[in-house]
Amino acid sequence: MMPQQLHVVTGAFGYSGKYIATRLLAEGHRVRTLTNSMQRLNPFGGQVEVHPFNFDCPDDLVGSLSGADVLYNTYWVRFNYSLFKHESAVRNTLILFEAARQAGVRRIVHVSITNPSEDSPLEYFSGKARLEQALQTSGLSYAILRPTVLFGKEDILINNIAWALRHLPVFGMFGDGSYRLQPIYVDDLAELAVEQGIYTENVTIDAIGPETFTYRELATTIAEIISVKRPILSMLPALAYAAGWALGRLMGDVMITWPEIKGLMDNLLWTDSPAAGRTRLTDWAREHKDTLGVKYASELARRKNRAKAY
Repeated sequence: MMPQQLHVVTGAFGYSGKYIATRLLAEGHRVRTLTNSMQRLNPFGGQVEVHPFNFDCPDDLVGSLSGADVLYNTYWVRFNYSLFKHESAVRNTLILFEAARQAGVRRIVHVSITNPSEDSPLEYFSGKARLEQALQTSGLSYAILRPTVLFGKEDILINNIAWALRHLPVFGMFGDGSYRLQPIYVDDLAELAVEQGIYTENVTIDAIGPETFTYRELATTIAEIISVKRPILSMLPALAYAAGWALGRLMGDVMITWPEIKGLMDNLLWTDSPAAGRTRLTDWAREHKDTLGVKYASELARRKNRAKAY
């Protein structure tokens, strides 16, 4: 791609969007972000233009996308809550796709999830499937990236597993912990996204990391890396969920949801595909073992405080 093309990234002050924007800037592109967090600390200074999403004003959203070569979409919500819903995220993303089409955006790189299905009883996976279908029939050039769990400095899931291992007397699993997941490093996902922005061919890629863990193996491995010895116990899923719910209330957060437990236990965060990332979670965790899980990472704190950096 020629330098100084305009690339638009949703959520560049957040998690994966920040890594995508960083890579685009390093390649010499002009970068704009669409965000609901206009007051959030901007790690890029004046290098990244900031526009609101304007889902309620589609004409303004079209204007924010006008002239863009590629749109990188990371916009989504992790669970249903009073302040945000999966259904609203689906509706807003459909508005975003249509605005990109009207604005003449050449290509959309869209972050989805492994194993989406419109028939899934889990809204996370059915909503992602609806968005994939809409993009596939939009007439736009697209790359759909399907990660499982992301890890990195701003991560929540891996960090909070380590936090629980550090701070709780025992670590409880949902059932026997035999279900699998394939974490991918957030910057590997960003590298893949920027690479796919170059092309025109429509593709769907399982964006998984090079290591596969059972949930039990993941907890055991993290405990070993951070030098913590804790009993890792199999629990009835409902009982483990109740414990997670109570702990989340104590922390002023939603630590885990029942749909997330179902997705894990149904092996929806695992796929029989070649690795798309190179960075091994075990290597990264060893490099960050002194800080991993020292502090709790709150999803709701990030959602409610739109000014503080991740």
